[in-house]
Amino acid sequence: MKAMKKAFKVLGIIVLLVVVLGFTGATIITSRGIPSYEIEKIDYQVVSTPESIQRGKKLAIMLCANCHKNSETRALTGTKMHDAPPEFGEIYSPNITNDKKFGIGNWTDGELLYLLRTGIKKDGQYAPPYMPKLPKMADEDINALISFLRSDDPLVVADASPDQPSEPSILTKILCNVAWKPFPMPTEAIEMPDINNKLALGKYLAHNLECFSCHSADFKTNDFMNPELSKGYFAGGNKPLNLEGQIILTSNLTPDPETGIGNWSEEDFINTVKYGFKKGEHALQYPMNPYTGLSDEEVSAIFAYLKTIPPIVNKVERSLYE
Repeated sequence: MKAMKKAFKVLGIIVLLVVVLGFTGATIITSRGIPSYEIEKIDYQVVSTPESIQRGKKLAIMLCANCHKNSETRALTGTKMHDAPPEFGEIYSPNITNDKKFGIGNWTDGELLYLLRTGIKKDGQYAPPYMPKLPKMADEDINALISFLRSDDPLVVADASPDQPSEPSILTKILCNVAWKPFPMPTEAIEMPDINNKLALGKYLAHNLECFSCHSADFKTNDFMNPELSKGYFAGGNKPLNLEGQIILTSNLTPDPETGIGNWSEEDFINTVKYGFKKGEHALQYPMNPYTGLSDEEVSAIFAYLKTIPPIVNKVERSLYE
């Protein structure tokens, strides 16, 4: 009996220590907030041409506009991210127009490059995962994005709309300190895929337009450095939110004939991705918008690549909201 009482006493002390240590750790992390990192100075100068700006706009509309476009200013001045999971806090996207006070007008090209590659801002603070990072995008496309951001396009021309600071939750702060980390800056050049190699082009687009990120099993288990290793790679079932905060289950895009796109025609896929319709019926829901900027050849390449990946049986019921 005495031995049992002693065991319970020791167990109680251990539980108390775990609680105290956990509380202490959470308090330290909460007071620390989103972590900052040493900034690597990048010697980089963007090369802008009409073609690079046009390409950059095409990429920005697909990768940036959903989060940064403000319905009132009609520019990338930032807005409240209603589709951010509420457990992450109250999240606002920043102004990324060329305004020198509230936007990115005072950022160097190297600082923009470093942010897009690693997720580290010019002040060293980490940008949490709801801002996409592009560790595998070709140097030419990164250059195109930055050349567009530096342009006088109405989406990014200087606009002095002030940022609304985000209020990250304790969970976000903890995850940024223990799980979410910056990506490494590439040490070698990343080339564009050969446009004559349909499968290579499709794989590049499927990875770098963040298709795999939404259409794999869960954002938390995605592998951005090795997308094919993501859990449920392209099998859908992930749970992004729409602008009303409702879950929109993502579709299975593997070539499984019953639950994926194994029986889809190329025409069906192109019409769905570019225009949001399949056989005359609405096929897309926010956060997936029609990618009208993609050419038929690019969408065809994505379809061709998806048809080569391992099929996964995963029936995903379509999310329906009025």
